[in-house]
Amino acid sequence: MTEQTFFDWLLISWFIVAAVIFVALFFIVAPYGRHSRGNWGPTIGNKLGWVVMEAASPLVFVACFMLGSNPKTAAPLVFLGLWEAHYLHRAFIYPLGLRGVARRMPLVVVGSGILFNAVNAYLNGRYIYTFSPGYPNQWLADPRFMVGLVIFIIGFVVNRQADHTLRSLRSNSESGYQIPYGGLYRWLSCPNYFGEILIWTGWAIATWSLPGLAFALWTMANLLPRARAHHRWYLEHFTEYPPERKALVPGVW
Repeated sequence: MTEQTFFDWLLISWFIVAAVIFVALFFIVAPYGRHSRGNWGPTIGNKLGWVVMEAASPLVFVACFMLGSNPKTAAPLVFLGLWEAHYLHRAFIYPLGLRGVARRMPLVVVGSGILFNAVNAYLNGRYIYTFSPGYPNQWLADPRFMVGLVIFIIGFVVNRQADHTLRSLRSNSESGYQIPYGGLYRWLSCPNYFGEILIWTGWAIATWSLPGLAFALWTMANLLPRARAHHRWYLEHFTEYPPERKALVPGVW
């Protein structure tokens, strides 16, 4: 089997698995954060867990860049910068900035995260830098790239602002949860997830690729059910929770 054949079958399988996971996560809430439960096997510290499972993505993607056979023109370099900007933050800055009493994360969640990040990075990186027809410099002026880039940047800003709001709610000695306010929290329970979906929707448009689309759909498959679970959790734990808020889409859902 050639790598191209392996890549194609993996990509097809990845779309199918995303659909299965989407349905499953409406019935099984991943056991970390506020949804932690004690029956999911061995655990490690949540900060270490985040670093280990997220670091797979920037490392695999940069390896695909270095080993790729397509010309390293400006557009592929921009894609590298966008990917690494998000994942270096997610892997090393975000987890080390977590506040509150130390929590634990099941190893099964960490292992699933490593697989998810490694496969997405491989599919996107290998396509852009080896299997795609290539992205010439003119791609930076293509409407698809420009629209995708704007959506990516908006999502990046929304995601970071929402994470900052959550972080500011708790000191290093606190363990409880509070109701966040400000920014898109005025309308949403999970603007951080909304921003993440915008990021990878923008990526899919900017790269105009099936691997990019697969990543965007995977992001939705993961985060739509979790946003629903978060929203229900807030309603169950805070009687004063703002009734006008939706889980993920302002005024809709």
